[in-house]
Amino acid sequence: MTLEEVCAKSTPNIAGLYEGVRQAAEELVKRCYNRGVNIRITQGLRTIAEQDALYAQGRTKPGAKVTNARGGYSFHNFGVAIDFVLMASGYDVKADADKDGQADWYEVVEEAKKLGFVWGGDWKSFVDFPHFEMTFGLTTAQYRAGRRPTQAQINEVLARIEATKGEDGEMTIEEKAAFKELQETVASQAKRIETLEGRAKMVKVPAWAESACVAAKKAGAIDTANDGSYDFYRLITVMYRRGFFGPADAVPVKEGV
Repeated sequence: MTLEEVCAKSTPNIAGLYEGVRQAAEELVKRCYNRGVNIRITQGLRTIAEQDALYAQGRTKPGAKVTNARGGYSFHNFGVAIDFVLMASGYDVKADADKDGQADWYEVVEEAKKLGFVWGGDWKSFVDFPHFEMTFGLTTAQYRAGRRPTQAQINEVLARIEATKGEDGEMTIEEKAAFKELQETVASQAKRIETLEGRAKMVKVPAWAESACVAAKKAGAIDTANDGSYDFYRLITVMYRRGFFGPADAVPVKEGV
């Protein structure tokens, strides 16, 4: 899936989030995608009525308990909390779908904390693994009383998003593929350069060029035959065969000349 397609899965559920929290949620989806982990935000703003219905589950209605908060007592009710799910493996906190040696769930947690979210998985009571919240230091009682984050607090969140972009040099999937291709190219070129350098300066005179070098030095054509290149020895040998350094011995031209 493309980044745009992954983001679109979460768009309806983050639309009602409080300013700053919505931007952080959008950034979380993007950063997880760039790490090879696709997530979907399943819950954002939740109405009081929706919260009461969830609270009733496992109490006055069938089903397992999913929350300890009545309507007005959850940060979801004020648009400052989100829940998520892994698109590849659901709620499996041990899954490693991108095969990078780190559980996908905790890659998401890592990115969320960088953005300033508090993770429900760190709570001591009623641990909530899919939950993140950004409360701006306010309690649900203060939200119920009408308190809201200041613009300065929102600006701080936006500044944190910008400050942590590209942190640790994290690359996108496309960048990782391009980098791997570049590494392979560099390795191939390094081997070629090593071969060319070896031919450019040979450790000793090749056996097939010894007679030619002796004749060339005797004729005064060269001062020394040491540290010559493959092409140098080949040229001296060809000239030797053509009689440039006097009569050539009947030495057969070996492979490589």
